[in-house]
Amino acid sequence: MPAGSDTLYLSGNVPPVVNASAPKGSVESYGGNTEAQTVATIQRIQQALESQKLTLADVVMMHVYLVGDAAKDNKMDFAGFMAGYTRYFGTKEQPNKPARSALQVAALAAPGVLVEIEVIAVRPR
Repeated sequence: MPAGSDTLYLSGNVPPVVNASAPKGSVESYGGNTEAQTVATIQRIQQALESQKLTLADVVMMHVYLVGDAAKDNKMDFAGFMAGYTRYFGTKEQPNKPARSALQVAALAAPGVLVEIEVIAVRPR
């Protein structure tokens, strides 16, 4: 990190409820599979960064927590996460890729949520 930089830590973000007609606490209420939930979560992170005058290009570290997906034999859907992740990181428009860790967890605080992401971003002065 360059000297004099500011560091922003964003606590775990999860997808918003996108389907209020789905049963409360269901995977469907949060958009469905891991890929869809990853996209929605990254969009939330993007909004939080923009409110601090930062972008996804400023993210230097990402911790990803994935719940086992019943449709994937209760294993984390890392491929689904990567399908969502690669829409925003390592692209022609935004080539930066943060260091990241991805872990399978037994559950997250909200039933139905398959993805929680926390990030660290750096703003050079």
